Amino acid sequence: MRIGLTGGIGSGKSTVAAMFVRLGATLIDTDAIARAISLPGGAAMPAIESAFGADVLDAAGGLDRARMREIVFADADAKRRLEGILHPLIAIETERQASVAAGTPIVFDVPLLVESKRWRRIVDRVLVVDTSEATQLARVVARSGWAPDAVQAVIAQQAPRSERRAAADAVIFNDGVNLEALAGDVRSLWTRWAGIPTT
Repeated sequence: MRIGLTGGIGSGKSTVAAMFVRLGATLIDTDAIARAISLPGGAAMPAIESAFGADVLDAAGGLDRARMREIVFADADAKRRLEGILHPLIAIETERQASVAAGTPIVFDVPLLVESKRWRRIVDRVLVVDTSEATQLARVVARSGWAPDAVQAVIAQQAPRSERRAAADAVIFNDGVNLEALAGDVRSLWTRWAGIPTT
């Protein structure tokens, strides 16, 4: 069983992913892979430096994520060029990790699952964690210290909530619910999709 997990920034997707792991799933986090390949010496760094110059490097030679975020939010072509570098490398590492995890249910945590289109062919089920934009904004400001307009810029770059919900096989609405209720929703899906009862 391959489950594609997605949701907007601040939706609680990582919390849901951790709950699946506790139930026995293997988690493959594409955002973590993207960070790893853009660290100093990472597989993406030569191509990123070639495409964007030394201005996007941090002091250690990795990607200056804040600077890159500014660039791609202001320039759609720059966003496409960055994705053209990162996405093939992420796909390779994703499949490598999936091959190691063969035999256990896999949860792919993919922030841009709906936007990328390719994931529908790769996963058996798509789960969307959904929450209101106001809640997204409040959560991200509280945890990251970003200015509200920076969070709004990220939300604007992501697929609309309606588009994510339309692509889903199931939706968990994570707004105003406690962790116990959220865990109950996750257990129910796990039993139904993976065929593994929970205690």
